Amino acid sequence: QVQLVESGGGLAQPGGSLRLSCVAHGFSLDYYSIGWFRQVPWKEREGHSREGVSCISNVSTWSSRSVQGRFTISRDMAKNTVYLQMNSLEPEDTAVYYCAVDRKGNSGAVHCAPEDYEYDVWGQGTQVTVSS
Repeated sequence: QVQLVESGGGLAQPGGSLRLSCVAHGFSLDYYSIGWFRQVPWKEREGHSREGVSCISNVSTWSSRSVQGRFTISRDMAKNTVYLQMNSLEPEDTAVYYCAVDRKGNSGAVHCAPEDYEYDVWGQGTQVTVSS
């Protein structure tokens, strides 16, 4: 069974920190690009794509302009886990956060893609709420 299990979401105050984790089960992350995306409910209802937050492959990382300097993506290959360290959180970061893996070909050998449609395995999502 192939699945991604996310954890680490919750409530944080503005300026606070959270660390999201995504554990892959049933396959290895060694050869694939992995991304973090986020979506607010109204955008999902209107059919908007999920916003790319950060991604990582074996040759590159990428982060959106809105989170650069605040969020950091990393991997622990021994634990088959990817993390998103979220610092200096802002209310605008409130969303459901998803991890995803691009299992097409050997995606880990190329620059990771920021577009949600490039990814074909998704976690269940974890809610992040930033509020005072």
